[in-house]
Amino acid sequence: MTRPTSARPLAVFDIDGTLVDSRASIHQAATEAARALGLPDPHYDRVRQIVGLSLPHALAVLEPGLTPPELDRFTAEFRASFGRMYDAGHEEPLYPGTMETLRRLHRDGWRLALATGQNRRGVARNLAREGWADLFISSHCAEDGPGKPDPAMLHAAMTACGADPATTTMIGDTAHDIGMALAAGAHPLGVAWGFHTPEEQFAAGAHHVAIDFPDLEAALARFASDRLAA
Repeated sequence: MTRPTSARPLAVFDIDGTLVDSRASIHQAATEAARALGLPDPHYDRVRQIVGLSLPHALAVLEPGLTPPELDRFTAEFRASFGRMYDAGHEEPLYPGTMETLRRLHRDGWRLALATGQNRRGVARNLAREGWADLFISSHCAEDGPGKPDPAMLHAAMTACGADPATTTMIGDTAHDIGMALAAGAHPLGVAWGFHTPEEQFAAGAHHVAIDFPDLEAALARFASDRLAA
């Protein structure tokens, strides 16, 4: 028997560090942008902390001493670096198990959406991946309004998918994702393979941090079972 749409849980996924392994490309773009402004190469540990925030905000956190015109140039150079990568044919790989998990969730009646710090162009690039456009009901990014950890994107996803906080879980790899979930009243789930450590995510309030996709699927199954029993 098919569950009514209103009873189906909603899983909202982050992209970078959760579904897509963009660690090397984001660090490369930050490094090339810093060099263009004559700044020291940023250490990866500093770069990983800002991933998930909207780009201008993230880069202002990375280099807080920049003037507004310098920040504008830093942002433009970061985007230009990614443009060069894509022009050269680069595509960030999916984490192993990503598509299998997404397809199983979709098959099992989950509603799926995206909430990311990427811009709309980046979202479109990812939705052009084979099979993605058929999986996700809606996508939301920092260009649509306030970025993470503000709950605006998650509220928009719930509205678009006809869900409410009690039936919604946010899956991400950073404290920013966890903070957004908590601010929206949704269930916060982390993953251990992205930018922030499990310890950082638990400190932000994650209910669980999955060590791999089977562990994530088990956590989602528990969430769905608990919601149906409520």
